[in-house]
Amino acid sequence: MADANGILQAADAARLKFFSDCQLDLRAICPYTFREPLAPSVAAQREGIDIALERIVRCHDTVSSLHDVTLIEGAGGLLVPLTPQLTFADLAARLGVPVVVVVGSRLGAINHSLLTMRYARFVGLHVVGYVINSLAAKADLAAATNVGVLADWLGPPLAVLPHLGEIVETGAERERFAELFGRQLRIEPLLVPA
Repeated sequence: MADANGILQAADAARLKFFSDCQLDLRAICPYTFREPLAPSVAAQREGIDIALERIVRCHDTVSSLHDVTLIEGAGGLLVPLTPQLTFADLAARLGVPVVVVVGSRLGAINHSLLTMRYARFVGLHVVGYVINSLAAKADLAAATNVGVLADWLGPPLAVLPHLGEIVETGAERERFAELFGRQLRIEPLLVPA
C-alpha cells in the first residue's frame, strides 16, 4: 500500500504498528517494503534493491531498546532467503533472539512444524515454542486434529488462536485482541532475557 505521499508501505507492518501501539516510524519497524509478495531476496532483486543486514540489525536495536517486548515477523519461514546469502534463520542467529514457530493449521502443518522445529534446533536457535493459528472459521479434519498431534510430538503449544475474521484497526479491536491473547497465550516461556 502507498501512504498519502505515494511511498510504498507494508500493510501488515502498519497493522502491527497500530495493534502494538508502537510510536516509531514505520520504516524503523519494517525497513524494507517490496511491491510483490515474494521471498525478500527475490522481491529485492526484481526491484534492484540490495538488502543490508546491518540496516535490519540497526532497526531491530532501535525498536527493542524502546520496548519491553519485541516481536520479529519473518516472511514465509526460517529458510526463506532474506538475501542471496542469508535466511531468516541466519537473521535470528545474528540477532540472538529466541524463535516462536507460528503454525497455520491446515493439511501439511504437522510436517511443516516438525521440520521447522527440528531445523531451528539443529542450527542452534533457541525455540521457545509454537503457536497454532486457525486459518478458517470452521476447522476441517486436518486442522481439527493438528492440535493433538502436534502436542504429542512437541508438547503443548503456547497458544491455539481462533480465526479472527475481518480485522478493523480500532481501539475496540485492540482491546479485543489484548483480552484474547491474554486468555489464550502462555506468556511465561516468552519472557526470556534479551
